[in-house]
Amino acid sequence: MYIYQLDNIKNKTQFLKTLKVHGGGVSIMAKKMELLYFYIKDLKTPAVNILKQDALSIGAELATPSGVIVCEKDKYDCLLVGTRKHIEILSKKELAQPFGLKKLALELQEFLKVKEHRVKIMGIINANDDSFFSGSRFMAGDAVEQIKEMIEQGADIIDIGAVSSRPNADEVSEEVELERIKPICDVIKAEKLYEQISFSVDSYTPVVIEYALQSGFNLVNDITGASDDEVIRLAVKYGAKLCIMHMQGTPQTMQNNPCYDDVMVEVSEFFKDRIAKCEALGMRREDIILDVGIGFGKTLEHNLILLRNMRHFKKFGCEVLVGASRKSMIDKIISTPTEERLAGTLAIHLKVVENGGASLVRCHDVKAHRQAFAVWDSLST
Repeated sequence: MYIYQLDNIKNKTQFLKTLKVHGGGVSIMAKKMELLYFYIKDLKTPAVNILKQDALSIGAELATPSGVIVCEKDKYDCLLVGTRKHIEILSKKELAQPFGLKKLALELQEFLKVKEHRVKIMGIINANDDSFFSGSRFMAGDAVEQIKEMIEQGADIIDIGAVSSRPNADEVSEEVELERIKPICDVIKAEKLYEQISFSVDSYTPVVIEYALQSGFNLVNDITGASDDEVIRLAVKYGAKLCIMHMQGTPQTMQNNPCYDDVMVEVSEFFKDRIAKCEALGMRREDIILDVGIGFGKTLEHNLILLRNMRHFKKFGCEVLVGASRKSMIDKIISTPTEERLAGTLAIHLKVVENGGASLVRCHDVKAHRQAFAVWDSLST
């Protein structure tokens, strides 16, 4: 007899099938193999005590501050820990409980419905001369060559923009933006490159977005988070997907002392409101992508909190995008010039994908990411 410890098993169902576990037992055991954590804020004290006892009764756990049992305060934050099976049972049990526990139960059930998507790589091409990473700047003919190279390297999507969104970037008129991106759109349409790969337009300017969509683009990457109804209407009109990004302020102001009471709560509420707005204007939820906006109105600590807990945002039923490619947060962790931040970029993106937080990765270095994810996938199987 031999025994060895296993690390995290990515595909639990497949692992059990390979072990030849009886068919009916596979789904039951897979749920017991997944440990989930939920941070609950401002739960009424009677609810905390009820939830604690109910969690313990099924083998789960609720970590609470001292003083809860004697009701020293009206509300408390707590940590719920349990397997997927535990949370399924608890979410049904709490439906009959008072003090806001029914609402909590319904929230937990939403988390249990999360869909998984395959990992996709989105390459970045900037049709301007002032984006923060010089290696992403390409104009007209050079941009087309870079598109073809990214296709060869294994990109799933190519995101093309003509206006820099780096902190304190100069504002650009819609005429200039269109002038920059138009030649690239024309080649994509003429050569039918959209038949080989999906194209995303990185813009919040309706006239630019419509020109791109007419040229075969099928995704709109809007850093203003669908603030303009016309952008949503264009996505609906052309059957395109829409990426909603969170940003506090504008590119010109966003890094002027960004502040949140709770960055997770505020970004989550932002997405909830914008998804409702998009759906009211005719968008299907499956056509919405969420981007927490790493570096857009966030400190290093805000960025790290969002990256560590990005799986939370999958509860909305949308694909989640992560885009930390070569960003300054890497330099804040360990002093590194933009040109040397590939290693840090890969570390962030691999960790977020491994945690199940994002499936769409926006990056400057397609070839390196394709290799990294191929190796990671082999190690995770």
